Amino acid sequence: MLRRPPLGHVLATAHDMAREFRVISALEPTSVPVPRAYRLVEDTGVIGAPFYLMEQMPGAALREVSQCPWITPDMARTLSQRLVDVLADLHAVDPAEVGLQDFGRPDGFLARQVKRWGKQLDASRSRDLPGIDELRDKLAATVPHSPRAAIIHGDYRLDNALVTRDPLEISAVLDWEMATLGDPLADLGLLYVYWAGLGVDPAQGTDPITGGVSSLPGFLTADELVARYTARTGTDTSGLGWYIAFGYFKLAVIVEGIHYRFAGGNTVGAGFDKLGAFTVPLVRQGLAAAHKEL
Repeated sequence: MLRRPPLGHVLATAHDMAREFRVISALEPTSVPVPRAYRLVEDTGVIGAPFYLMEQMPGAALREVSQCPWITPDMARTLSQRLVDVLADLHAVDPAEVGLQDFGRPDGFLARQVKRWGKQLDASRSRDLPGIDELRDKLAATVPHSPRAAIIHGDYRLDNALVTRDPLEISAVLDWEMATLGDPLADLGLLYVYWAGLGVDPAQGTDPITGGVSSLPGFLTADELVARYTARTGTDTSGLGWYIAFGYFKLAVIVEGIHYRFAGGNTVGAGFDKLGAFTVPLVRQGLAAAHKEL
């Protein structure tokens, strides 16, 4: 099951503890649910790597259907809505008001992202991948104009949040290492990818991206997530197809990078031998999304 692609396998900055410590510290007084950050320790002599201490939060990261027998359709709908509302709240935070005005370079953000992930693709090439260069070229040639900059999570999805049962809440959003200042629709487009997935894989009996959680009765559809975000923020999401396409491209590059390292004997672990089969289907979804108007 491809549920949490380990970004650290491809990006050297994917586990920047100081960056994560800074952003959750800044967001603590806002309505965005984050753990309280207590202390950053950059001395690698303590445990061998930089780390920080944060508050232990209640809840579970919902990654598989087996974790969700208690979720009724009404609860699923409420949880879907709350997930979107938290994202809208994050994007409404003024970076300057929380001391994050220098947290990223929003000008040219999307173009740099396409270039960055294209370089990651080139570094992981070992086989023919039909359509992937077409997708990259289309994304590069049609980069949209970003209307405003916001604090973006960079990997926003249900299983990067902790969900409590009673009361039903998102107690905390986790994994902020990829956070920056950029186009908020990049978060929404990637959430759409993680929510819609690839469809059920007959060999696994579930969607390799979603784990089947978002298809349980009551959960909003991906298009309904977008509609709620649009209503909450007033953002024009008619061009979201580009951002969805980019989300599929990014995920395809991550998966191919893992496959490349596995094939070279540099990555071990259960399931890595199957990841390579998902690269081209992800590309196909990206190409389809690139032509989609929501």
